Amino acid sequence: MTFIKKIQYLTSNCYNNFNKMIVSPCISICKTDSSTGYCYGCARTIEERKIWKDPKTTDEWKSNNLVNIKERLTGWQLDSFNESYDHKINNGISLFKKNLLKDKQKYE
Repeated sequence: MTFIKKIQYLTSNCYNNFNKMIVSPCISICKTDSSTGYCYGCARTIEERKIWKDPKTTDEWKSNNLVNIKERLTGWQLDSFNESYDHKINNGISLFKKNLLKDKQKYE
């Protein structure tokens, strides 16, 4: 089984669980802007990223944080985030990761 097939298998098995939980807004572009403190990809602060990983974090907090994130983003960045986040919710993988895997497959 190729690396790509393994990832597709694992993500397809996890897909049903995505419908039962609020998916992390991480879209795999993890770089923090030094002037704002927000991630270029998901617009979260380092503290918010830690809170998302905490198993005690409530769905209410996550929902509110998603609203705050989308308010921080504008124009093409908001459009790009929405497209990648929707893809992640519906397919179990962000568009950025999907494209990385596609590129890696070219070289296998």
